[in-house]
Amino acid sequence: MAVMRPEQASAEPSECDTIEELFAALESPLLGYAMRLTGELSLAEDLVQEAFMRLHAQFDEVRDPKRWLYRTVRNLALNQLRSVSKIVQLRSATEEGASVGESADPRPLPDEQIVRLEGIGLVRLSLETLDDRSRELVRLKFTEELSYKEISARTGLSVGNVGFILHHALKAIAEELAKNGVVK
Repeated sequence: MAVMRPEQASAEPSECDTIEELFAALESPLLGYAMRLTGELSLAEDLVQEAFMRLHAQFDEVRDPKRWLYRTVRNLALNQLRSVSKIVQLRSATEEGASVGESADPRPLPDEQIVRLEGIGLVRLSLETLDDRSRELVRLKFTEELSYKEISARTGLSVGNVGFILHHALKAIAEELAKNGVVK
């Protein structure tokens, strides 16, 4: 697309008596000029529109509307570029390889910490309601992260019996937590 310089625009200021004539003569050249300044069509269109709106407000006071419009488009473009340069772009979590739900600060919010600590306290209280053997199996499974087979070898219980006891222990803990309103 060939873009004309401001001094090459087809309309001379003296030839345009109304803002409509000026718009018809200078809109395309101004748009090309704004495009060169910004590199973005939609922004260039906005700048040209803003320049004409400003000219309309003071049309009778402007001696050389063509020059005034080019200067206004240039100033608006420079202002836009300055304001954009002040904005610091943050890379999104997906650009950094993190999932969308992750936040920059991995620590939970204070109210989330309190809820979590209350939940942990209630789980500990629920564990106290279990018999010693069930409590020990839960500890081996969830604290030491042992498999049923490893728990079986350590306790002398069969793998099936370990699973049975853990199932009922976890069910009892869930019922206790439901009574306290932690889970539904």
